[in-house]
Amino acid sequence: MAFARVIEAALRLRRHLAGFGLTAFCKTTGGKGLHVVTALAADRKSPDWPAAKNFAREVCRRLVAEQPDRYVMTMARKDRGGRIYLDYLRNDRMATAVAPLSPRARPGAAVSMPVDWPQVRAGLDPGKFTVRTAPLLLRKKRPWKNYAESAAPLRQAIERLLKAT
Repeated sequence: MAFARVIEAALRLRRHLAGFGLTAFCKTTGGKGLHVVTALAADRKSPDWPAAKNFAREVCRRLVAEQPDRYVMTMARKDRGGRIYLDYLRNDRMATAVAPLSPRARPGAAVSMPVDWPQVRAGLDPGKFTVRTAPLLLRKKRPWKNYAESAAPLRQAIERLLKAT
């Protein structure tokens, strides 16, 4: 699959999250994908983990419903048929995901690299972010510098999602 399609999916997901009042950030996985994440602010009525996972599932379900020929929520590779897997399952208390700047055990020692949205465009090459190149790149640019300040309550995003149904 062309990486341009993965980029397109990340940008589409960013727009959806913005529609629910969430600021999205992006990072490479150190492999073939991108992770789109958002900072969440705790409040007295913060939803629990199952609610967060349900929110992520519903956002992904809507993307699949809009373009079923491009996206899928099925983990099994054999069932994807050239479509992009939207993995909402990382949104679980016991789930794991590669952390930003984590090196991957692959040739070239790629890292999971936080990137700014202007970088998420044609020509983005996740393979250029390695244990050797990441330190210099981070000295030049501070992707995600506004991550903490962007935190928004998930409860409000869920309320917006429900109103959009």
